[in-house]
Amino acid sequence: MNVQRIIVAITGATGAIYGVRLLEALQECPGVETHLILSSWAERTIALETNYDIEAVRKKANFCHDLRNVGAAVASGSFQTSGMAVIPCSMKTLAAIAHGLAENCFAPGVL
Repeated sequence: MNVQRIIVAITGATGAIYGVRLLEALQECPGVETHLILSSWAERTIALETNYDIEAVRKKANFCHDLRNVGAAVASGSFQTSGMAVIPCSMKTLAAIAHGLAENCFAPGVL
């Protein structure tokens, strides 16, 4: 079976539950491999806005990547995926994506 890779990036914008729920929905899809990227603000927002423990959220993904690791596989343009969801997307992250700024591994995965 052909595996579909989906990157789920959760930023510190309010509404982190949407990112968590997306991970839960993707867990139910056979043949989908999820790669999670969490910002430090996302971790804080999840703790404040939801009843989820950060480690429990990480376990919902097949792979977790450090946001600061611009050398991570998901930060490379050659990392083949079926798509990436930045959910929720903070204005800072949106601006970085729009302008091609690669200070972390959120933006390169989208570009």
